[in-house]
Amino acid sequence: MDVWPGKPYPLGATYDGGGTNFSIFSEVAERIELCLLGDDGTEERLPLPERNGLIWHGYVPRIGPGQRYGYRVHGPYDPGAGLRCNPAKLLLDPYAKAVDGEYRWDEALFSYRFGDPDSFNDADSAPYAATSVVINPYFDWADDRPLRIPYNETVVYEAHVRGMTVRHPGIPDEVRGTYAGLSHPVMVAHLKALGVTAVELMPVHQFVNDSTLIDKGLSNYWGYNTIGFFAPHNGYACFGTRGEQVAEFKTMVRTLHRAGIEVILDVVYNHTAEGNHLGPTLSFRGIDNQAYYRLVDGDERHYFDTTGTGNSLNVRHHESLRLLMDSLRYWVTEMHVDGFRFDLASSLAREFHSVDRLAAFFDLVNQDPIVSQVKLIAEPWDVGDGGYQVGGFPPLWTEWNGRYRDTLRDFWRGESASLGEFAARFTGSSDLYEADNRRPIASINFVTAHDGFTLEDLVSYNEKHNDANGEGNADGESHNRSWNHGAEGPTEDVAVHALRERQKRNILTTLVLSQGVPMLAHGDELGRTQQGNNNVYCQDNELSWVDWERAREHEVLTEFVGRLTELRAAHPIFRRQRFFQGRPILGSDIADIAWLRADGTHMRDEDWERGQTAPLGIYLNGRGIPDRDELGTPIVDDSFLLLINAHHQQVTFALPDETYGRAWETVVDTADPLLANPRRRHPQAGTRLRIPARSMAVLRCTVPPS
Repeated sequence: MDVWPGKPYPLGATYDGGGTNFSIFSEVAERIELCLLGDDGTEERLPLPERNGLIWHGYVPRIGPGQRYGYRVHGPYDPGAGLRCNPAKLLLDPYAKAVDGEYRWDEALFSYRFGDPDSFNDADSAPYAATSVVINPYFDWADDRPLRIPYNETVVYEAHVRGMTVRHPGIPDEVRGTYAGLSHPVMVAHLKALGVTAVELMPVHQFVNDSTLIDKGLSNYWGYNTIGFFAPHNGYACFGTRGEQVAEFKTMVRTLHRAGIEVILDVVYNHTAEGNHLGPTLSFRGIDNQAYYRLVDGDERHYFDTTGTGNSLNVRHHESLRLLMDSLRYWVTEMHVDGFRFDLASSLAREFHSVDRLAAFFDLVNQDPIVSQVKLIAEPWDVGDGGYQVGGFPPLWTEWNGRYRDTLRDFWRGESASLGEFAARFTGSSDLYEADNRRPIASINFVTAHDGFTLEDLVSYNEKHNDANGEGNADGESHNRSWNHGAEGPTEDVAVHALRERQKRNILTTLVLSQGVPMLAHGDELGRTQQGNNNVYCQDNELSWVDWERAREHEVLTEFVGRLTELRAAHPIFRRQRFFQGRPILGSDIADIAWLRADGTHMRDEDWERGQTAPLGIYLNGRGIPDRDELGTPIVDDSFLLLINAHHQQVTFALPDETYGRAWETVVDTADPLLANPRRRHPQAGTRLRIPARSMAVLRCTVPPS
């Protein structure tokens, strides 16, 4: 077969209608063979004829979409020096836009013989390897365009493509658990009813199932084990995997966009699936180990690891950084996604040892005209020294606010702590972000996520119950800040059940109405339980999937969440673009926010020290919003009063005097979610209102001060 010189860029396999250009980086390679794989198991090896700088390339006529391929890299093998080329291993293209098949674990995938790490294994890995696929880049996007929903109008919903849909009775069997299933009309309707504006998808880059999990009969359900940074995971495709998964993913994005829902990807650029020095040779390791991975200084046999997975991407090398940036741009320009959540983002800022907010990665993102314009969300920690960086990322970024999660959990379970911490988190965490001129939207507020208890389990278990993972319940976080409310796990105790439901409503109300960007975890509105397992990373089964039959038992909670997000969307006071100042607004003696005691008077210094369970009133002044709309018109809203009682006894609140408002309407009551009690609906100024134990009420001012 003829191989023409071709072009060095773009990297990867690029089909032009007449053939395909293949291009791959390697600084250490002495020769690279392009391997074209036939459906009958045959393999044709074609040496790439050209090397331009560090890029090897060639053009093969008449090769088109659906063609499976890989590479064999000839070069030095000296693990002690960080060199791991082995032409016996069929390697995945780092720029593959689609992947066919999956890895079948065998010793041939490793560059050494088991039991002898110093040996050289020349067994052919091709029969056991996944392969790259040439794709057709054309797709009819029709009128699709970026939604550009402002952060302060965003409600994020973290979701798992398979787990969300695999048990939904309204989705046809053949598309459950797939991209097509997630964009099915019943799923879109559910997301719209919840008021969701963005789905944050757990990893959809092509990932690998660990051999250790497969040996236990488990799998890498979460997907934090990436091997292909450009390819949508083929296990979530229902219409074929020889490149068709790309069109299926694009169709999902187009459908969600038409419904007004953005798509954010949880991306794992901090490490790959090749593991530590004893891991398999699947792609990067065999192409240029020193370029793609951070090696231990002075001991290049081993990998510098701040991820807990065995390796870390080498963000000190230009080629790793190019791979990362090319991947980000590809997903925005070609796949039309709206943003990214970066797993263990602190690792991407470690050019040397410490996390550095001046790292090259941040500079590249900041100056990139494409990537800098989408949503960028950091998981602001890793497992290395000094990795916890909540509040430490540059101004362009938003962050999963772990301190918000911890504070809200402690507050509603009645832990004794400073009430001021709760106030800071509720108002957007100005203590973390304001000094850098960041705004409340820098805080992605969440209480539950994929990692940890579901909301149902957070109020049902004191301890984790991870025995199904086969690790003796040693895995997963042990300090969950959870509370079972009197019984561990399921119970028939009516009082315990009622209290748990009320606590879920308390947490969700606080979350949705806090300043910042709220993030819901999939299924929390449906009472999803993992039976106390707080680490279902390996459980691709009913333990982790959303149980849509159970959803019928939680219709009240589902509707309650929809009303909360509707309230947030309708009232800009809950999604201010600037922090509260706590000072009187122009022309009034009332501040933009006021903190009130149960008797309706202002909180005093000693009140803030009374502990987490002190009753608290929060007055939000709708006339004190410093924001303007797109036409420059000042934004004015209704004023609201939140009455919060995290104590185990009922508290009677006196509504403040008429300078705050003359009449009020109860719009949310976690003790009465259906607002069935008419006596509580329309209190007047000075009225004494009973707030039951562990509940809160939200009142809207209907008659402002005269």
